[in-house]
Amino acid sequence: MDRRETPVDRRDVLRAAALAPLAPLVAPGTPPPDWARLRGRLAGTLVLPGDAGYATARRLYNPAYDRVRPGGVAYCESAADVSACLAFARDNRVPVTARSGGHSYAGWSTGKGLVIDLSRMRSVAYSDGRATIGAGAKLIDVYDRLSRHDVSVPAGTCPTVGISGLTLGGGLGVVSRKHGLTCDALESVRVVTADGRVVACDATRNPGLFWACRGGGGGNFGVAVSFTFRTFETGDATVFFLQWPWSKARAVVRAWQSWAPSAPEELWSSLHLARSAGGLSVELAGTYLGRKSSLDRLLAPLVGRAGRPSSRSARTVSHLEAMKIMGGCSSMPVAECRRIPRTTFSAKSHMAYRTLPEDGIRALVNGVARGGRHMVLMDAMGGAIRRVDPTATAFPHRAALFSVQYYQDGMDQSWLRALHADMSQYFGINAYVNYIDPDLENWRTAYYGPNAARLAEVKATYDPGRLFRLPQGL
Repeated sequence: MDRRETPVDRRDVLRAAALAPLAPLVAPGTPPPDWARLRGRLAGTLVLPGDAGYATARRLYNPAYDRVRPGGVAYCESAADVSACLAFARDNRVPVTARSGGHSYAGWSTGKGLVIDLSRMRSVAYSDGRATIGAGAKLIDVYDRLSRHDVSVPAGTCPTVGISGLTLGGGLGVVSRKHGLTCDALESVRVVTADGRVVACDATRNPGLFWACRGGGGGNFGVAVSFTFRTFETGDATVFFLQWPWSKARAVVRAWQSWAPSAPEELWSSLHLARSAGGLSVELAGTYLGRKSSLDRLLAPLVGRAGRPSSRSARTVSHLEAMKIMGGCSSMPVAECRRIPRTTFSAKSHMAYRTLPEDGIRALVNGVARGGRHMVLMDAMGGAIRRVDPTATAFPHRAALFSVQYYQDGMDQSWLRALHADMSQYFGINAYVNYIDPDLENWRTAYYGPNAARLAEVKATYDPGRLFRLPQGL
């Protein structure tokens, strides 16, 4: 019998790296790290294997990465604690990873070495149009605390996402078309660099690092510990949902992609094509920064092209309530929004610079109709996002019409990989670094485009010894 070896799929090798991000750096025969010494230097708490709370301390949002067992998790109370952790990592050649919200799609906010957990550094302070926010703050707390001053910052939807990772990767959100990306509102950031210094970064102080912190991704240049944002005044917002029968899916995609990126900037929308236990569905979710009475006129061009929806709802609420609705916790108090259940999933992305032709629409709709439980989410861009030059910040995808996220329940990625490959012929390779994807081979170009070379220069300046290392690290 002719026996042949099964070829190794490089994508599976990269996926395995997500579960074991870094090999130990310590040479054989080297004394083990003195974890007790680190514990004595921290104002915060160091949790080691065998300690009470270790099982909780090592968890990310995605249970798929529960198998990763860090050497230690340091709950830092201050920038000084972060500096102490980095000194420990340097001296002992221990891999180090920073964690804000723990939502890394590839599980890269954990590792086998030291995890610097920033969740205790979660203060949110407001004064004179500026918000200073600790790197460990979750979005629901940012929205809640700023709502007391009738202001906000442009940010995302998931309540438990950390402000740090969101900002460092750019920060797409439900008001981005009006107010820009999260990183566009950033005025300064404090970063602990690889050598343990705490540096202030803004347009004049460490401007290269400040540029890189606006779209260059987390885990590359240092550990951000606090952010100062320019806020905007909030008012009422109208949240709306439209649904169509699956037979209308192609017509809805065709109409939406031509309408959404050029709609008034106050109107953001996300088109969802899904297959769940309940069957196939087409839903449009959106937020309009205005009153319900004006919404019908703005939706009319879409409905005229896509056809009348089978169901439709809209209500005008406070900005905070709108963010809770879009985050899936509208019926919960803020405290409950912080404890939304963890979910096992896999995901990929594209940044769409052009609309899909008819065969592309067909491929997308047919792909979603295949068996399984999965979803494609398309979020409108344009507006204020597009007005910023692609090289003004590290986020390069200013001209994209919309983002595309492919989301599959569980860790079986057969559907995910197949549809992503099918759609790459239409969307190209462009991807969003905050939906980090271990499968991408040309990831530097996909995430960073023309900004990749400058980001490498910033990396060489602030982390020449490459203390911060990711499988897709600069």
